[in-house]
Amino acid sequence: MALRWGRVLGAGAAVVAIGVAAAWFLTAPQPASADTWEGLGAPDLARGETLFWAGGCAGCHAADGSSGEAVKTLSGGLALTSPFGTFHVPNISPDPQAGIGAWTLAEFGNAMTRGVGRAGEHLYPSFPYTSYARMRPEDVNDLFAYLKTLPASGNVAPPHDLGFPYNMRITLGGWKLLFFSDAPRVELAAADPKLQRGQFLVEGPGHCGECHTPRNALGGLQADQWLAGGPNPEGEGRVPNITPGGDAVGSWSEADLVNYFQTGFTPDFDTVGGSMVEVQRNLSHLPQEDLEAIAAYLKAVPAIQ
Repeated sequence: MALRWGRVLGAGAAVVAIGVAAAWFLTAPQPASADTWEGLGAPDLARGETLFWAGGCAGCHAADGSSGEAVKTLSGGLALTSPFGTFHVPNISPDPQAGIGAWTLAEFGNAMTRGVGRAGEHLYPSFPYTSYARMRPEDVNDLFAYLKTLPASGNVAPPHDLGFPYNMRITLGGWKLLFFSDAPRVELAAADPKLQRGQFLVEGPGHCGECHTPRNALGGLQADQWLAGGPNPEGEGRVPNITPGGDAVGSWSEADLVNYFQTGFTPDFDTVGGSMVEVQRNLSHLPQEDLEAIAAYLKAVPAIQ
């Protein structure tokens, strides 16, 4: 009898060990293969700058209140409040100690598209790698090269201030398993180059859905409510619905949207406000054809009332 129970307990322990190993394998940080970042050729700095403005890098990583050329000094430090705690935006300037000046392309690319830090740790999705994952290696190469041309800053951002259990990075592996994907957010009926470009900009570097899509209790985007608006993830108020069925821009034409991106003026001559001010400033740097592509995509996504 004792031998039988010993075998049962041994089998149970083996099952538990296999389960733990499987869970670790499924939730461990998963950087891209090394050859992903090889053989990309010389980066295109002009394309890198376009991605810089499309991605709103300055909006989060520049010092609070900076303007003009100062927004290109990506010293970090901005505090982002959330239901999970306060996230502090890091320095991504070319400074080799405080910033990313000593990083390799692979380290930068894995952070951008896989949510894996330089030390192999999971990154918090307050950094929108869940959107940046749609960027190609060539895009990442161009952006990384452009960032290295910007001014360096020695500012060291404070660590995140998160309570239990959100301060345990190991739990992010399970979160990624549930919510992290590089698949298209919506399937478009038409797939012409203009719409494809708009989809890339909005769903990828522009990361519009990170604010304009409501989230569930675990912080995952509600896929069936893409761009339908919701509570402001950083404080009071609501982020508007920007689908064709929303009250905010649903009645606007593509030309209205493009003009808003360029000038900050709405069709009824109101002006951009709130956190959208910074977004509009970034968008105003994009070429006309990219703004038209974004507008075309926003008019093509499913309308949500």
